[in-house]
Amino acid sequence: MSGKVALTFDDGPDPVWTPRVLDALADAGARATFFVVAPLAERHPGLLRRAADEGHEVALHCNRHVRHDRMTAAEVLADARAGLRTLRNLDHQPRDWRVPWGVVTCDTEETAKVLSLRLVGWTADSEDWRGDDAGEVLGRLAPGIGAGAVVLMHDGLGPGALRDGCDETVELVAPLVSLARSRNLMPVPLGRMPGRLPVRNPGTVAGV
Repeated sequence: MSGKVALTFDDGPDPVWTPRVLDALADAGARATFFVVAPLAERHPGLLRRAADEGHEVALHCNRHVRHDRMTAAEVLADARAGLRTLRNLDHQPRDWRVPWGVVTCDTEETAKVLSLRLVGWTADSEDWRGDDAGEVLGRLAPGIGAGAVVLMHDGLGPGALRDGCDETVELVAPLVSLARSRNLMPVPLGRMPGRLPVRNPGTVAGV
């Protein structure tokens, strides 16, 4: 393989959908990164243990799923600290942090420095929260699948989701991995991605 691509999942772990996503990744022989919601992680610790045991990375999404441009600096810091504390108590040591909706503010950046976290956005958005079928999602993603791509998907039903399940995300995994490999790209966890990773998602205006 001549390049690498990162498959990432937000808003889990979910007791129904995360196991199915993990099954699909195992069948495809691919590794991914899961940005988790800390209270859900605490509720379903076995799912994170399984993910880590199977070679996936566990990273921080949030403690509360709130946009950072609607939080004070103290609230941003407290939220990240609470999320990290929960994950560390579950024997995970997150290095990467993707914030809710990818809204990165100056307070986000300062908190990342204080807590030694690497902020990660994405380059290709599946928009799977809308509930489109896997073929349509793959077509939307295809132009952005190249070396260094960071693909955003969801293994849980977060705030604003228009779907009532993650079936199409599960169905997306195999053809997405096949597409990447057809382009000589290896799906890897973010820790194995070379170079600088995107901090903000395309189209998001930084907060103040």
